[in-house]
Amino acid sequence: MSMPSESVPFSELLRQPVETAERLSRARAVRLRRRDAPDLVLMSADRAAAEGEVVDLTARLLASVVHRDPTLVREALPTVLPWVRFLPPDDVEQMASEFVATVEAAAAVGNTAAVSQLLTEWRHTAEIHADPDLHRVLAAPSSDDFGPVARPSGE
Repeated sequence: MSMPSESVPFSELLRQPVETAERLSRARAVRLRRRDAPDLVLMSADRAAAEGEVVDLTARLLASVVHRDPTLVREALPTVLPWVRFLPPDDVEQMASEFVATVEAAAAVGNTAAVSQLLTEWRHTAEIHADPDLHRVLAAPSSDDFGPVARPSGE
């Protein structure tokens, strides 16, 4: 799904709430940019409900099709997600299986965050396979305990 076509500072919503909300007549949604926090998206409740319904239907339809022919997702993944080509065949099988199960479960609870997390994790796995030096280092056996990890700065 594409990003909102309009983007404004969050302060505009605070200063001009009516004018900012009226932007929704020209855009699917309005991105509210914030300096010290993640951006927010403003959209009509009807639009959000409609998009949620489409996501739910698509997830259930995908799950139904895949139950009839499990090879469809595996074969389509490299076209839809080109980075899948870096994964070994067994990983592609596992990713396809996890993807379908996660999409189906996410649709059932109405929250797609788990699907996004799954795709991020598999994309990082593909990045490791795409870099032979990194893959060699990470795949090498290690029996050492490298001790406690320092807390990252800034927290």
